[in-house]
Amino acid sequence: MATEATVRAAGGSRDMVIIVTAGSIVLALAFGVRAVFGGVVQPLSDDLFGGRIEIFSLSIAIQNLVWGLAQPGFGMIADKYGDRPALWLGFVCYAAGMGVCILGTTPLAQHLGAGVLVGMGISGTAFGTVLAVVGRVAPPDKRGFYLGVTSAMGSAGQALLPLLVSWLIAWFDWRMTLLIVTGLLAPMALCIPFLGAGGHSLAEEDPVDIPQTVRAAFGHTSFTMLSAGFFVCGFHLAFITAHLPNFVQNFCTGTALSPEELRGLGLRALALAGFANIFGTLLASRLGGLFPKPYVLAAIYALRAAAILFFISFPVTPMSVMVFGLVMGGLWLSTVPLTSALVLVMFGPRAMGTLFGFVFLSHQLGGFAGVWLGGIWFDRYGSYDMVWYVAIFLGLASAVMHLLVRERAAPVPV
Repeated sequence: MATEATVRAAGGSRDMVIIVTAGSIVLALAFGVRAVFGGVVQPLSDDLFGGRIEIFSLSIAIQNLVWGLAQPGFGMIADKYGDRPALWLGFVCYAAGMGVCILGTTPLAQHLGAGVLVGMGISGTAFGTVLAVVGRVAPPDKRGFYLGVTSAMGSAGQALLPLLVSWLIAWFDWRMTLLIVTGLLAPMALCIPFLGAGGHSLAEEDPVDIPQTVRAAFGHTSFTMLSAGFFVCGFHLAFITAHLPNFVQNFCTGTALSPEELRGLGLRALALAGFANIFGTLLASRLGGLFPKPYVLAAIYALRAAAILFFISFPVTPMSVMVFGLVMGGLWLSTVPLTSALVLVMFGPRAMGTLFGFVFLSHQLGGFAGVWLGGIWFDRYGSYDMVWYVAIFLGLASAVMHLLVRERAAPVPV
């Protein structure tokens, strides 16, 4: 975390450029690597589990669940001991998890590697930790802007790595593909020293009672509605990331592409979503400065529901897959800077890591549900229809919940 002097120094544009750049790279790698698992679900399942995708789908679901469960813990580490210890712990867990996934041959090994360890790794290197750094050191009048830029640039990894894997998987087996991808985590180690200020904590100068703050947050209607609505974001993103390549492979029509090429098409759609997300997140951040943020969030979730409905209402073709990726990408992570900014509005920056961690736990509970439900439904019924309909319903429900959120400080001291 940063001392008061560090905060003042970081207010300069040069320091903020360094912090935003380092944070964006860490986010890009954290999200880019996790986005490639959808491209290896089928080949890994064919090799290890007789073609049953439910087993590895559960591993990815565990990853999402652990990511969420560990997020408040990483937030508390960052709030109490500094951001860098939390980031380094996340980096080590991420690399170890990828190694176990590559070497593992049993369901338990995949649940531990791709599930538990990678989930902890993402928790320590993704939004909850990185955006807390940016939110603390950014000048108050520019926090929304810097949070939006970091979130947007961080999505570049989701644009590039699935595209890379769509080529690698055509040349190598799934193990070599994941080994190459794991090597791309190395630049994180170069960026972490630029994030946070190590072991000094603002708690020494400006103490905050974290348990009291957490209790106050969950007693605040707007905070609970914000958390509940974020569950839907996790359901949408995790289900689509994990299952879109398999959905395209099995249900895309009007093409002579092989199953492997169709899976690559799904990965390219995810890459396009990551690219479109850069502009969608910047636009959403801008709109959040012009209009009430809860209303912007409500519109995003309603538009997601509409996009999914249109996608499944017509035959799935290569063109519709890419259009869906483009549209959903514009709505992808645009919720994150708005949600984190609302947490800052309600409770301030001091307990940002902890409180956003709890909001993100809700997001990852949704991710667990989306990934696992998708795998179970496909294995049992050979389709994803019901899961798509659930995603539409949840999108509309989240839009309503965000209309109940009030953009103002919570009536408690923090």
